Amino acid sequence: MADVVGAGEEIGAILVQVQEDLHQLKDKLTSISLEQNEEGVDVHVLETAIERTEIGLRKHAENYLNAINRSVLTIPYTDEKEIDSEQPPKWRLPIGAAQKQIIFPRVPVKPLTTRPCGRSALHISPGSQVCPRKLMKGPTVGNLLALPASHQMDAPLPILERDARKGILNLIERRLIPPAAKITLESPPVVPKAAPLHEFHKQHKKPVIGGIGSKVDFAGTDIFIFPDSQRGPSDSYCSNKGSIAPPPSSSSMASAKKSKRLWTQPAQGLELINRTSPQPKSQPMMPPQPLQNTFLDYDITIYNGTIDHKAPDFLAFKQHCCLSWGSILSFLEHVEKLLKDYAVPLAIIKSKKLMELISDFELNQRPTRDDLLSVIKNRTTVKRILNQPGQRYKGQHGTEMAATKIQATWRRYKDRKAYIHFRQQQWASGVIAISWLLHSHMARVKKTLKESRQRHLENFYIRAKHLAANWNRIRTSRRTIIHIPSLGYSHCIRETAPDFALQQNLQMGRLCDILDANVDVIYICPLHLSEELLQYYNKLLGLQAAVRSGNPEDMGDLQDRFKILTPEAINSFPGHHMCLATQLKYSPKTIKRIKNLIQGKEAYIIGGLPHKDDLAVADMLNVPILGSEPEVAHLYRTKSGSKRIFASACVPTPPGEYDIYNHRQMLEVLSQLIIDNLGVRRWLFKVDNEFGGNGTAYCDIPRHLKCYPWAQKECQRYNTEMWRKKWAHEPALVKISQELPGLLAQHAQPVNEKRFPTWEKFLQTFLSQGGVIEAFPPSENVTNLTVDMLIEPMGDIKIVSSGDQIHADGPLQSSGTTVPQCSVDSAVLNSLCLKIGEACKSRGVLGYFSVDLVSFIHPQTMEQQVWVTDLDLCYSDQLAFTQLMLYVTNGNLDGCSSHFEVPLTWKKTKSQSVLSKEADAPSPVSSRYAVMSSQLRHSNLSVIYYSVLLQICKAHGIGFDVQEKQGTFFILFEDRKRYRLGMITIGEDLQGVLMTFAHNLFIIHQEISAPNMQGETNFKLAVQDIEAILGITAENKLKFEEAESSKEDAPQE
Repeated sequence: MADVVGAGEEIGAILVQVQEDLHQLKDKLTSISLEQNEEGVDVHVLETAIERTEIGLRKHAENYLNAINRSVLTIPYTDEKEIDSEQPPKWRLPIGAAQKQIIFPRVPVKPLTTRPCGRSALHISPGSQVCPRKLMKGPTVGNLLALPASHQMDAPLPILERDARKGILNLIERRLIPPAAKITLESPPVVPKAAPLHEFHKQHKKPVIGGIGSKVDFAGTDIFIFPDSQRGPSDSYCSNKGSIAPPPSSSSMASAKKSKRLWTQPAQGLELINRTSPQPKSQPMMPPQPLQNTFLDYDITIYNGTIDHKAPDFLAFKQHCCLSWGSILSFLEHVEKLLKDYAVPLAIIKSKKLMELISDFELNQRPTRDDLLSVIKNRTTVKRILNQPGQRYKGQHGTEMAATKIQATWRRYKDRKAYIHFRQQQWASGVIAISWLLHSHMARVKKTLKESRQRHLENFYIRAKHLAANWNRIRTSRRTIIHIPSLGYSHCIRETAPDFALQQNLQMGRLCDILDANVDVIYICPLHLSEELLQYYNKLLGLQAAVRSGNPEDMGDLQDRFKILTPEAINSFPGHHMCLATQLKYSPKTIKRIKNLIQGKEAYIIGGLPHKDDLAVADMLNVPILGSEPEVAHLYRTKSGSKRIFASACVPTPPGEYDIYNHRQMLEVLSQLIIDNLGVRRWLFKVDNEFGGNGTAYCDIPRHLKCYPWAQKECQRYNTEMWRKKWAHEPALVKISQELPGLLAQHAQPVNEKRFPTWEKFLQTFLSQGGVIEAFPPSENVTNLTVDMLIEPMGDIKIVSSGDQIHADGPLQSSGTTVPQCSVDSAVLNSLCLKIGEACKSRGVLGYFSVDLVSFIHPQTMEQQVWVTDLDLCYSDQLAFTQLMLYVTNGNLDGCSSHFEVPLTWKKTKSQSVLSKEADAPSPVSSRYAVMSSQLRHSNLSVIYYSVLLQICKAHGIGFDVQEKQGTFFILFEDRKRYRLGMITIGEDLQGVLMTFAHNLFIIHQEISAPNMQGETNFKLAVQDIEAILGITAENKLKFEEAESSKEDAPQE
């Protein structure tokens, strides 16, 4: 207590000395003004006096601060109960006064130490008052056995002067003062005496520089007005919130307002400043009120984005959180700004949530909107207000923000529009550049390809001339024939054709060209053949020696005479639907092997339907092609192109028109054809580029045409000469053309319903590719036949095969033939075919081609008529099967006389051996007929292997007799799907061969089918067609016998 009393006396002495200095300053100013009343005040003398007084004030202020700042006070824990003194202290701050009014002078102080708040670490500085929970009696001297605080391990570090100048907040943040310490700065325990001072004529002010006092928890720039009150050393005021400076008395407040002399914080010490500007009226003094809310109950209300800094809850919360008030105030400023910006009328801040968020906010100095909204009690309402459109422009600076938004939106629109325009131009320039590059590249490729194809064509003509010049020598010398059964149709036809690769492999009979001992065959196969199939063909071709000798044991091995090669590119382009020539073109290994096989030998290519890649392959192999130029072949193989050749050859053709490309033309042409040919019952529509009857449709127009009887009456009403006039046809043309569109849509029927399920799809293809309309023969019994011809390089025209067609898939699709043909007189057939051959030769057609004809008995004249219907400029399936037939029989087919003869062989006896020595008699020959088909289909064939099928056929006596040169053998195409096969049946007479062929189909169907699994097949239709042929043959035979007998009886009469 002695120390406290001594400190109070020292402070009082210091303040008295200050009052004396002020009185001296006043006297000096009075004397100076009297001496220089007449001459004016000397400024230098006045500045010297003021400077002397400042030095003295600074010295006394330092002494004063050294007295009151010797230690830092500690206050009890917040859980302690409030113990109010009976008499409130007189020297303290008013409760309602703003804490920003305290400005502590910045003076050099001694090192400051603090302790954590606790019993053992409680340190009381002079002049401070601590309110314990209850009064204790005992010694005031500490335990002498304990070490001093400076030597303890948990003693705080001493605070240097340069650290103290940075403020208490800085010391707390740097952990130089423990966070748990409760800190307050007490006012001096003596009552200063108010010294009256006269105002200066000029205000002498120096800039205020913040020192240690500016960093305290009570942030702000308000000043503390020293009161004119007295306080005894025993006065104190205690609360659970810590020690609070006592408020000044009313007399001191009045004197302070009157003098308006303020203590401020200079850089080096204290300065006396005369405030000349008017001060706002101070708030009325509020009596101290105890805080009723706890920490959890503090709610800070914000009206119109402004916090009421004088609200009790705000002041209590501020007092409680003084140590972290800087962060809290910064966060609240962010909240205020948000609420002002959006004109939120009311928001309530939850203090508990705010304190939980302060730690994160100290680490992240820019809180997000969610962080700001998380501390608001009525967050839902505030968030709804914030989300209202245009709410931002109702708050502070809303007009400026709206103007900014409008300008930004306009600039964005302009920039976006300019950017989009730029991107469009950039995209357009890129597209143009890429298109130009592609166009240039495509032009170069097209130019290169055109030059390459032109070179191939020129080489084709050169090699064709060489082949023609040396044909007589080549066909009799050792040579190699390269068979490429490629079908070079257009891409649209190839991709719609089912099993196109299998369709190209139906001509395995080309291997039989090795019948000539000077010929070796290289067969390019579009499919991979298994070892089983290769062995089968090796045995089949090895029958040649047995057939010649008549002994089945005389089997030969001819593997060195033929080679079956498969291009490696068939697996590289599975979805491109390439023809075989194109696949071979992109198969360098196969090309190289072919070159090795033909090296040093005469060789030429026999292809299928020519393609441009056939010329490329021939150019790679440097061999000629026995065939036509691709452009010529594609031009005249179409239905319209063949009509031109038939017209130039002057051969009879069905009534019709060709080159039809639009619907109106089709209706006009068809109406005229109906009027000109009222006796025709069925009309056919054929697409130009299709093959195998797939692009054919038919319609029985007279049966469904309502005006047809009227047209017949009109024809009878006019005589023949008058009916030929065009004017007589006009009424009939109008009526027929009106009925035809609906009639065709309802009754026209495509032949291949899988390819064209409706008439509309067929008509679309028909008009896009072009086609012909022709009449079906007006007879119930119609026979179609096919003739294969060859135009040799020297120009010779030969008929190499002929046969009558079998229709297993309908009357307009060929499924096989009977060889030789027996329906047309040979002289008539040869005449027609040679005319067609000459017409083809004149147009540059070369190699193998086939002609389709139709024979019938005209109902009016009862005479046989033959119409030429179609031309196919390629190697046909019938020709390939004919080659195989000739190979296994060692026979000869005379195309001009349509006779097929085979030499007979038998085992010779001893007497015959003697006779043979005397005279070598020629072997007898016998006529043979054959039924052959490459279009036999049965889905149940895929469930058995070929070896099992052959065993079944052998068990039922289905086989070939090499001695009698008759029987049945099969042509196997592939061994993966195995649903198609070819069959040839050879016999002595046509009826017997047809019956045997039908019997074989019946046996195979019975063996591979079950009652509940008949499968999809055309065997039954083939048998029905053969039965019809047998009936017609028997009828014709009876008529022929009757005619012969009548001729024999006529001379006897």
